Order: sequence, then structure tokens, then C-alpha cells
Amino acid sequence: QVQVLESGGGLVQAGGSLRLSCAASGNIFSINTMGWYRQAPGQQRELIAAITRDGSTAYADSVKGRFTISRDIAKNTVNLQMNSLKPEDTAVYYCNVHVVLFGQSSDYWGLGTQVTVSS
Repeated sequence: QVQVLESGGGLVQAGGSLRLSCAASGNIFSINTMGWYRQAPGQQRELIAAITRDGSTAYADSVKGRFTISRDIAKNTVNLQMNSLKPEDTAVYYCNVHVVLFGQSSDYWGLGTQVTVSS
């Protein structure tokens, strides 16, 4: 089992910045990829950024150039620096931890943190 805890959401004006943090604990030795998803009201949850164990990153087109994901493997944390925020970035942001153990994959989620961007 892996426990996932997000922090850092809040209310910010358009053009502002926020930094989200996520800490994983428990059976952390098998963590592969860590990522951030978001879900706006009435919409599906979408992947916006991910980082592998070797540091490779991927971003959704909607956040590319504005958001930066980073990871501290020793601390089992992943951060999302969000700059130039737009009202359409408003959503609940979820941290995802992808574990591969003995050939089996599992996903663990945090409870989410609200990000609200006012115009």
C-alpha cells in the first residue's frame, strides 16, 4: 500500500503562480511514475504532467511551457510548479503514484487539492 498526500492548492488570480506538492509513503520502494491529474466540474479527469523514475517528463499541451513537474526520489515527493495560471486551470488536482511490483501495476491517488484561478 502507498499513501498519497497533496498540498498547496488555493485561490489565485489569473497570471499568478501556485506550487503543489505530493508526498508518498508506505510501500514506496516500487514507485515508478508520479504524476498530476486534474478534474474540472463536469469533465473527466485528465493527466497534465508526469515524471518517471529516471526523470523523464511529459505534459499535456494545455499546460506545456507554464507548468513544471519535479521529483525528489529520496524524499518520495513530486511537485508541480504552476505559472501563468488561467481561469481554465481551475480544477481539483490529484497526485498519482504508479507502482510496479513483481510485474503488477497499481495506481494510488491522493484526495485532491482545489485550485481556483479567478479572472
